[in-house]
Amino acid sequence: MSTDLLRVGNCSGFYGDRLSAMREMLEGGRLDVLTGDWLAELTMLILGRDRAKDPSTGYAKTFLVQLRECLGLALDRGVTIVANAGGVNTPGLVTAVRELAADQGLSPAVAHVRGDDLTPRAAELGLGAPLGAHAYLGGFGIARAVASGADVVVTGRVTDASVIVGPAIAHFGWGRADLDALAGATAAGHVIECGTQATGGNFSFFTEIEDLVRPGFPVAEILADGSSTITKHPGTGGAVTVETVTSQLLYEVQDARYAGPDVTTRLDSVSLRQEGTDRVHISGVRGEAPPPDVKVSLTSLGGHRNEMTFVLTGLDIEAKAALVRRQLEAALPSRPAELEWTLARTDREDPTTQQQGSALLTVTARDEDPKVVGRAFSGAVVQIALGSVPGFHTTTPPTSGSPYGVFTPGYVDQGEPVHEVVIDDGTVEVIAPPRTTRALEPLTGEAPSEAPSSHPGERSGPGATVRAPLGTIAGARSGDKGGSANIGVWVRHEAGPEGHAWLLDLLTVARVRELLPETADLPITITSLPNLRAVNIVIEGLLGEGVAYNARFDPQAKGLAEWLRSRLVDIPTSLLPAQGTGPKESR
Repeated sequence: MSTDLLRVGNCSGFYGDRLSAMREMLEGGRLDVLTGDWLAELTMLILGRDRAKDPSTGYAKTFLVQLRECLGLALDRGVTIVANAGGVNTPGLVTAVRELAADQGLSPAVAHVRGDDLTPRAAELGLGAPLGAHAYLGGFGIARAVASGADVVVTGRVTDASVIVGPAIAHFGWGRADLDALAGATAAGHVIECGTQATGGNFSFFTEIEDLVRPGFPVAEILADGSSTITKHPGTGGAVTVETVTSQLLYEVQDARYAGPDVTTRLDSVSLRQEGTDRVHISGVRGEAPPPDVKVSLTSLGGHRNEMTFVLTGLDIEAKAALVRRQLEAALPSRPAELEWTLARTDREDPTTQQQGSALLTVTARDEDPKVVGRAFSGAVVQIALGSVPGFHTTTPPTSGSPYGVFTPGYVDQGEPVHEVVIDDGTVEVIAPPRTTRALEPLTGEAPSEAPSSHPGERSGPGATVRAPLGTIAGARSGDKGGSANIGVWVRHEAGPEGHAWLLDLLTVARVRELLPETADLPITITSLPNLRAVNIVIEGLLGEGVAYNARFDPQAKGLAEWLRSRLVDIPTSLLPAQGTGPKESR
């Protein structure tokens, strides 16, 4: 292993990612460490419910599927595997890994990190009585596990970037005071932890990527000062460009301070440079002391829900929707605690197919009592069928209600989780919390003007404009932050600093509410990130009580950015790329 460079790859961005990725990464090129992220907020709820049914489960079983095929290969190549696949039962995963290895005649050193599970102490810590309470631990426990010589390190709930930061701490010997290095590694970790989203997946300008059928998984080449180069194995699909990296840097962030248990990373300090084909260098990242508290993932069962969708075809769509609503609400034997109606006008004038002439009316019911949203609810839909609107039909037959989960963030003092590392021989070491902390304060940068104008947002000076989709010159990436959503928007390279100034002027709170009408009554925060020529928009409460709550058509807000990009705005012609001009390679 080189002492001046650490090559860290990723083979999983979520529970359910490409099963062949571990083998592809081990065989595709040189690596020192192979990491994976299996834990999202919804995944923690799923795994918690699994363990409630069977105490021996509660970890990501797909990790074992991959390891069964690849453990011997990783040992042969000297690659350390670091995974947060332990979910809510890390010791159970350790047992399963050792049994798997023994079946193959292998004897890897397996270490694990524990202390994230605060569920038994939730009430005393003021966290209520959730199904699960898991603290987001940092990378220093992982670092100690790697330094012990472990071949496989598994954890439960740690921050997504920690599986990358931990090995870098071990390799370079960083301490708690090396904040800039820790922040640089955190930036690299944030880029690669979501797998192929760094190599062209979910990328606004995907049509410009030549081969996206099977994008390669990313690699971070981390240096001793925390700077890094993001790349991928030769010959794999996708692409690594300044813009694919920008897109992932903006994913699921709050403002310019990206807080973690080890360091607060200043996203406004990140500098990106294209070094060559599929190589983007990240430098200049500054770090601040972490906050005095640590975030806790609180998952609970929120109740039961059911949903039915009516297909309304042809004329008088609004009147048909109103009649169906009146009829169903009158037919319900018990009114659910929550009853939401959504009409999607997917129909068009003079349709050439029946589907083009149809709109979708969806009703969602939620209640603590499963009977209220079960057959009593969906059966009422069937009862009105022959006496309702012409062409009445639904997309599904009547169904029973199902439980839904709720995610809420909690916070406890950094010293509350007992952060421990269990070495392969059973030795337990305690990881002390950071001694120096800094209260987290929002940092949004330059505030956009809210001054009125005939065309809000298009105030960057006189000149010709063209009415076109925002996405003509801007890319975007969106995602969920508990019950809130974020949209990171950046202008294309050709637009230059002037493009960022225009974007910041365009996307005021008032203008966002105009472009995305469902945000009209919700709190919105906008952050300027000039180094990335980007702005970040956080919309509070858009997702209700979290992704499992299904508060909207797109419950994880994955398509929210593309909706924003499709909205028409007045774009100065001076910002439009010259015909035939491709993106520049640096900024």
